[in-house]
Order: sequence, then C-alpha cells, then structure tokens
Amino acid sequence: MPIAGRARLSPRVSLLLLASILVSFLAASAAPTPLYGTYQERWHFSPVTTTVVFAVYALAVLASLLTFGKLSDHVGRRPVLAVAIVVQMLSLVVFIFANGVPTLLVARLLQGLAAGAATGAVGAGMLDIDRARGTLANSIAPGIGTGSGALLSALLIDFLPAPTRLVYVVLFVVLLIQLVGIALMPETVTPMAGARRSLRPEIKLPRAVREPLLVVVPVLFAVWALAGFFGALGPALVRSLMNTSIVVGGLVLFVFALFGSIAVLLMRNSAARTVILIGIVALVLGMIVTLVSVMAESVPGFFVGLALGGVGFGGGFQGSLKTITPLVEAHERASVLSLLYIVCYVGFGLPTVIAGFLVVYAGGLPQTADEYSVAVILLALVALFGVRRATRTT
Repeated sequence: MPIAGRARLSPRVSLLLLASILVSFLAASAAPTPLYGTYQERWHFSPVTTTVVFAVYALAVLASLLTFGKLSDHVGRRPVLAVAIVVQMLSLVVFIFANGVPTLLVARLLQGLAAGAATGAVGAGMLDIDRARGTLANSIAPGIGTGSGALLSALLIDFLPAPTRLVYVVLFVVLLIQLVGIALMPETVTPMAGARRSLRPEIKLPRAVREPLLVVVPVLFAVWALAGFFGALGPALVRSLMNTSIVVGGLVLFVFALFGSIAVLLMRNSAARTVILIGIVALVLGMIVTLVSVMAESVPGFFVGLALGGVGFGGGFQGSLKTITPLVEAHERASVLSLLYIVCYVGFGLPTVIAGFLVVYAGGLPQTADEYSVAVILLALVALFGVRRATRTT
C-alpha cells in the first residue's frame, strides 16, 4: 500500500532495486563457499559435511518455494520481499557468530527460506515492471550475485581481518539499504484473495506452459547441477590441482558467473531456441575441457572449461526463461517462476550431495570431478534431444 507523504521510486529505479536484491541474495548464498576450507580446518569436518551444509540451502529454498512461491501474487511483492530480507539478515547474523557445523546449518537453512520466498516475488516484480528487461535481469542477476559474492568473500578473507565475519557484515549493510528501498517502492500488483490457500504446496501449471516446460526442465537441471558442483567443490578442486590462495579458489565461481553473464548480455535479443542450443553446446564443450584438464592436472585448461561452462549456464538458463515467461499471465508469474526455480535447486543440491559422498567413499575429488563431468554431459545431451524433438514437432 502506498505510504502517504513519501516519494515513490520510479519504475526504472524499482527494477534496478529488485535486480540488486536478487544479486544480494545470490551473493549471500555464495559468500560461504571460499570459507568452507577455513571452517573445515577449524571444526574438522569432511567434504561430505561441506556438501550437506551446501545442500541444506537448496532444500530450504525448495521448501520455501513450494510454500511461499505464490504468496506475492496474493498479498503483493513488497510484503514478501520485506520479510525475506529480514530473514536473510538474520541468517547473516548467525554466520557472524557461527561456532560449529550446527550453526552453519541453521544459517544456511535461514538463507534458503529467505531466498525461496524472495525468488518468485522479486522475479515476478521485475516482469511486472518491464517484461523484456525483467527477463534479462532474471537471467543475469544470479550469475552476477554468485560470482561477486564468492570473489568478495575470498578477497576479504585474504586481505582484511575477521575473515569469517567481515563479508557477512558487508552484506548485512547492503540488505539493510535494500530494505529501505522496498519501503519506498510502489507495489506492482493488486493484492487478491486466497493468500492462506496459496501456502499449501501445490504444483499448478497454466496449460500454455506445460509442453514448453517439459523441454526446458532437462536444460535447467543440467546447468544448475553444474553450478552446484563448481560452487561446492570447485575451490577445493583448484586447490588440489595447485597450491594456491583462497582468492584463486574464489575465482572459480567468479569466472563461471562472469562468462554466464556475458553470454546472457550477448544473446539477449536472440530467439529462445537459439540461446538454449548455444548454451547446451557450450556446456558439453566446457565439461569435455574440464574432464581433460582434471585428468591432465591443467589449471589453465580447467578455467577454460569453467568459462565455457559459464556460457552454457547463462545460455541454458536465459533460453529457458525466454521460452516460458512470454506464455505466463501477470497473476501466474510468481508461481510459475517459483516452479522453474524448484527445478533449478533440485539440480543445484541433489547431485552436489551425491558428489560429496563420492569424494569421501568412492575415489576422491579428481575422480568424482571426472564422473560428474560425464554425468552433466549426458544430461546436456538429453536436453539437446528434447529441444530438437520439440522443434521438429512444432
């Protein structure tokens, strides 16, 4: 509801604010990644624990998306985003005072709940303001947030004091500013009845998106499975290939996200099918280069594969959104986007936990990286078959 006597943000500023919130949430989710090695040394836990901590976030996001994903269609975008930001800030406080694995799990749980509630609302809010720019922002913000969060965390760890606290303090301040922005942002939808009913987990798809969704699901799963692997185990893999600083480990997610964002920008005006096909091809090439590089213990080759994988992530994710969002009515946007992100986070979390167990119990990190690369290549080929089949049917 409008606040009397207060200036309201313009649509352009509101769009930038919403995009920045998505960036902040993804940055907060990536910030612990360079710190897992430090936590592991302090609290003596295994790579399995690292991937479990990582996956708790994905599971919490899934639960939150299923419960709160449609809520902003009923009560408005602003209330949902305000509560989500407050919960995200609370998770950062828990990280600041973390003293063991249980507190890490609590912090990641809170992060996931906040991210799940915010994802559908912020994505739908951007589409409410400008469908074309909103689709672009939805595609590019995850990469920018993930990359900047990991690199910022690594730089602060290496060059400034309080390595396990400072990055969370910085993110807390950013979120506090964004919370003020939400108070000044005009509501983008008219609230409607059914808010309590919307909290019941329900997979409900508009008829217009059912067949296209079957085409993009394998693409989304494959590209987010790749993101999950590099997020959870990429820094450790680089350190196993060469004794290097935490900053180089943080560069793993940054390079992946940077090339994903560049791909999104360069292909923003291309047809959805073209973007998806380019993404799948880049993903397969990236995984082949990564596979060969790990076997040859080549760090430069690994980063080349990482960059190609980033292009694959950007193309696959953007192409999927461009396929689905034009088919969705305004009052369905939050629920459909939430469903897409459910697919993303299943791909993000489940294979990563499996990889963590394989690292400990079935051959170690390099062998697991090889097996994971092969699995992602197979997933990408399944996605390619689906896209080609859908094209022939059309």
